Amino acid sequence: MRVSIDEDGCVGAGQCVLAAPDVFDQRDEDGIVVLLDKEPGEHLHEATREAALLCPALVIHLAE
Repeated sequence: MRVSIDEDGCVGAGQCVLAAPDVFDQRDEDGIVVLLDKEPGEHLHEATREAALLCPALVIHLAE
């Protein structure tokens, strides 16, 4: 799995961080998503998929 994000579209809701904290974080100054792991291990795939589904701005893109 490869993860990419569109920072420009991020609304800072933080759902991705709650779902997959090992893959996503947020910038302190504005809450915009930070991608911690572009190729998360298999043990993180389910949480990463959930994060993408929960994102209200749909800025998380997965390639499997």
